[in-house]
Amino acid sequence: MTIHLPSAAEELRNLDGLTPREIVAELDRHVVGQQAAKRAVAVALRNRIRRQRLPPEVASEVTPKNILMIGPTGVGKTEIARRLARLSGSPFLKVEASKYTEVGYVGRDVDSMIRDLTESAVDMVRREKRAEVKDKAERNVEEQLLDLLLPPSRPGFGAGGEEAAGERPGEEPLRSTREKLREQLRKGALDARTVEVEVRERSFPSFQILTSQGVEEMDVNLKDMLPGLFGGRTKQRRLSVPEAREVLRSEEEARLVDAEQVARLAVERVQGSGIVFIDEIDKIAGREGGHGPDVSREGVQRDILPIVEGTTVSTKYGPVRTDHILFIAAGAFHVSKPSDLIPELQGRFPIRVELESLGLEDLVRILTEPRSALIKQYQALLATEGVEVSFTEEAIREMARFATDVNNSTENIGARRLSTILETVLDEVSFEGGSAGPRVVRIDAAEVRAKLAPLVKDQDLSRFIL
Repeated sequence: MTIHLPSAAEELRNLDGLTPREIVAELDRHVVGQQAAKRAVAVALRNRIRRQRLPPEVASEVTPKNILMIGPTGVGKTEIARRLARLSGSPFLKVEASKYTEVGYVGRDVDSMIRDLTESAVDMVRREKRAEVKDKAERNVEEQLLDLLLPPSRPGFGAGGEEAAGERPGEEPLRSTREKLREQLRKGALDARTVEVEVRERSFPSFQILTSQGVEEMDVNLKDMLPGLFGGRTKQRRLSVPEAREVLRSEEEARLVDAEQVARLAVERVQGSGIVFIDEIDKIAGREGGHGPDVSREGVQRDILPIVEGTTVSTKYGPVRTDHILFIAAGAFHVSKPSDLIPELQGRFPIRVELESLGLEDLVRILTEPRSALIKQYQALLATEGVEVSFTEEAIREMARFATDVNNSTENIGARRLSTILETVLDEVSFEGGSAGPRVVRIDAAEVRAKLAPLVKDQDLSRFIL
């Protein structure tokens, strides 16, 4: 079940002070049940903090205890890993194992997951650095806007071509006018005016070159060889003051942030605290049979193995070692078993936890308890148009019961079924929205049954709609 993440400021805490029990308590605020999985990831995260406190020669020998989550879809595997990464402020990447192919075949190679993780870390560090220079950038942008609104006067010259000593005539009125403009600019009184801004072109050639080192390495070499081709030119654009402020702020923040420092810190963060969540690993479980090689199975496992064991991957930000990246793999394992993975890969996921299927009570809690529960999301969305929606306790239990019944009779997709149920129940309310003006809508059990019972009775219809 997808739950939108609150802002980072709400969630990030001092990780050094969080015990495994407190980490589990934090995860409980967003994910219902699955205590075994929460305990496993909490211990893995705490061991990472413990390793950082060891002497370097000892810390280098301590490897992460990678985790294999086994359980049906929609029970919280991805959400646990995502919340863990958000809690720790770690670079996080979710990938599907089924999209990779064996080396030598057309498709994505497994090294690209580390490159994508590094890109994620670079974006994270860049945002942090831009936040640090935000105030300075704002001050600089304000001065630039004032220069555009009131160009400074050309310096005056005295006799003999030398600049006159002391304050030049007219400088005091100009300074006074500039301060008045500054006050108006801060109040938004000049937002309707337009200014001419020199904007750097950001166009990039739309082609790809496949090499053994990946697209990224060739891209950086071309930028070095042809700097004028990749966004080196500028052009004049006439923009309103608010638009010009955004353009200038973006360029000023980029100028104040050291790109090399960002790349170095990002690589360090990936190597020390990166988390890769490999979903659908059961889809590549299995050995080659008598029908020829399957490029999406054992070959991919053998390619993933060195990444998980510890190797160096080349990225455009420098080499990245994967020795201390935490890998969390997950799969339903309906058809295959964890023992169908090659032995070497099995050994690299020593901690295995089984996630339980969700029952009626679990679905009731998922609808109401998490901070970003589905019902709270729909209530917030409709409240933007003046529609106040409430659900009785019986209605919530009835929706959970219908979801449980359909999961049992058709395909079990866990909590994801709740989104379909809620969309069906609130279809008319969402369609009308605020067109009838502000109002209060109360959903009871009878209305839920009226909307869902016909669909559930027709097995063929429920299979496609619910």
